[in-house]
Amino acid sequence: MHVADYVWYITVGLLLALLAFDVFIIGRRPHEPSTKESATAIVFYVSLAVIFGLGVWVFSGGQYAGEFFAGWLTEYSLSVDNLFIFLIIMARFQVPRKYQQTALLVGIILALFFRGIFIAVGAAAINQFSWIFYLFGAFLVYTAVHLARQGENDDEDYKENAVIRFAKRRLKATDEYNGVKLTVVQNGKRLVTPMAIVIIALGTTDLLFALDSIPAIYGLTQEPFLVFTANVFALMGLRQLYFLLGDLLRRLVYLSLGLSVVLAFIGVKLVLHAMHENELPFINGGEHISWAPEIPIWVSLGFIIITLGITTILSLRKSRSMPARPADDDESDESSADPSPATEQVSPTDSHTLAAQAGGGELDEATRAEIEGIQEPEQTDSKKS
Repeated sequence: MHVADYVWYITVGLLLALLAFDVFIIGRRPHEPSTKESATAIVFYVSLAVIFGLGVWVFSGGQYAGEFFAGWLTEYSLSVDNLFIFLIIMARFQVPRKYQQTALLVGIILALFFRGIFIAVGAAAINQFSWIFYLFGAFLVYTAVHLARQGENDDEDYKENAVIRFAKRRLKATDEYNGVKLTVVQNGKRLVTPMAIVIIALGTTDLLFALDSIPAIYGLTQEPFLVFTANVFALMGLRQLYFLLGDLLRRLVYLSLGLSVVLAFIGVKLVLHAMHENELPFINGGEHISWAPEIPIWVSLGFIIITLGITTILSLRKSRSMPARPADDDESDESSADPSPATEQVSPTDSHTLAAQAGGGELDEATRAEIEGIQEPEQTDSKKS
């Protein structure tokens, strides 16, 4: 696939302009995006990816278009799994909802940065060493086995990495957020806020996920242009998806299992490709292994779509039997708390029953008449309000 320099410049320029619009226009004010805002952004970004893929089909053919769509779907699914980890991080550090948008935006920018580095390194390695596909394939199979053993997505699966533990141990931090700022001055000393730790957590998580995603997409296409664009489109709209899906992210309990199947498939595909292009002297005398099949991209695309579709359906079906998440304590207290006996108003009509129960018998006519004559006290203005 030949991509002229000016196509690279135009593509990168447009994508950077979209990112700048998201950062400096949409994300300039810390807030929780509404459902309409989130849905509109996701439809817009997904439509852009589809239009781009169709453009690749028109100008470069169906083979490269299939590679782009397969890579985009795989990277998007891996990004959603990454989003689940982001959800856990936000909950662990109790990030206020209105600040989560900024944290996610920084996380996505860091993801783009790290993936850009790995894309460049991966392209250089592939051009120099054909045997690198053996390493990529083995790594993906290892990752697939790890995800399969992990089983269903669960909050308990998340473990803070060494960088986060070091930062929490060594950095002088405060427990209070200072808006979206990373530091605050207290008693003449500059301290880092929890937001700084959150950014470190998101950045290191992005770095680890880039190690999985880049070998995965190079197993579907060796075109750096398609690798780059598929990754960028996969990261667009993730922030809005986070707020739109909300708790539904936790309902995709089989996502890791589905991704493990996809990664294992791509890993095997990479190893077969490496065998077909083999140049290692200790394997088949350095000759190509002719019987090793090349899996067509349309087979890969169909396998990815079917696997992720089954994963989503099974996850949502199981989620029906999962208990709903409890409401906020304040809301539950207000809605379920019984009125205090001291503040209950007892009407005169109920006094017959209460008095009879207290005395153990019927009231005489004089007492009953006296009780009926008692008027219910009027509430003061303060009580009414």
